[in-house]
Amino acid sequence: MKVAITSNGNSLESKLDQRFGRCGYFTIYDTETKGIEFLPNPNKDAQEGAGPASVQLVASRNVQKIISGEFGIKIKSLLDSLKIQMIVLKQPEKSIREIIDMLHN
Repeated sequence: MKVAITSNGNSLESKLDQRFGRCGYFTIYDTETKGIEFLPNPNKDAQEGAGPASVQLVASRNVQKIISGEFGIKIKSLLDSLKIQMIVLKQPEKSIREIIDMLHN
């Protein structure tokens, strides 16, 4: 299963980005192969529509879950229609490595 984690950087030591649509990077983690991809978010500086555009970006990577600090109001119905689960994690101090470890426990 592939999980997208919003990140403020492109390393395992980066922290969880609280913003979904305007995060710096998406970390795409495959729980089966343990593969990791750091994807720069081209929508982070968009005037509007950053959330829906970011949903399309992660959906194109066949993600089944997204972990972020918060999601915009327009995102829930879009993710529901794509059968992508939202996980809200209110722990901005968590590193990407710690979040990946949590997925395995």
